[in-house]
Amino acid sequence: MVRRGMAIGFVCGLVVLLVGSAWAVLTGEEEATPPPAPVAPAPKPLKIIFPEGFTRAQMAERIGEVNKIAQDKRNVTPKLSPARYLALTDGSSRVSRPFLAQGRPPNLEGFLFPATYEFTKRTTTRQLVDHQLATFAKNWAQVNMRYARSKKLTAYDVLIVASMIEKEVVAPEERPLVSAVIYNRLHAGMVLGIDATIRYGLNVPPTESLRVSQLEDASNPYNTRKRAGLPPTPIANPGLASLQAAAHPAKVDYLFFVRKPDKVHHFFTASEQEFENYKAAHGYQ
Repeated sequence: MVRRGMAIGFVCGLVVLLVGSAWAVLTGEEEATPPPAPVAPAPKPLKIIFPEGFTRAQMAERIGEVNKIAQDKRNVTPKLSPARYLALTDGSSRVSRPFLAQGRPPNLEGFLFPATYEFTKRTTTRQLVDHQLATFAKNWAQVNMRYARSKKLTAYDVLIVASMIEKEVVAPEERPLVSAVIYNRLHAGMVLGIDATIRYGLNVPPTESLRVSQLEDASNPYNTRKRAGLPPTPIANPGLASLQAAAHPAKVDYLFFVRKPDKVHHFFTASEQEFENYKAAHGYQ
């Protein structure tokens, strides 16, 4: 009887509780559930653009420019540092094995893939460099080295050739043609005669004319007018199109090219006489 009385009492209490709760809901007396706290939106990422053909020095300079824009326009002070960028890219401990056939490169010129990169105020300079190296590796995986190897060029040689193509070419369709001239002149034992390499070695900007003394300076290891073969390192950071052209030149016999008056296209020829005639006809020295 005692147990039965306790059970009846428990059931009655439960019924009273449920009826009371239902009444509170119907009459609006139940305490309302507080709305969730608003979540702050993630900060909009910043962007830095490294154009194809930029050197690592130009990339460091671009970091400084973007930092100033972020501070002035977004009131954000990024962690990226031009000085730190130059320090991290001076040396090549993270260069992969295929590029070490001629020894370890002195720096990461050529490996800092040009692209648009997003970052936040917390992104470190090392993270940016790591992202560039990873992007380079991803793009390099698309380059077929079979033909270049058949011509005794190493992976680092192709990277150097690609950097020269990037600095010389404006019209995209001319990349394989400039590549062919480089291959043909190397095969013939001729100097390459690419003034962009001289500019790189002497740090002469394209807006400044090269002096005769600079063109004749054989002590400059990047003087491809005076020194046969490839320059010692890449002279810029090439994009995928130039990498592919450097590995797959056009099948032509061209040995010479010169910029046309439109400053975009080149005149190509296998004849030195035609080359000299074209220069004379258009006022080139």
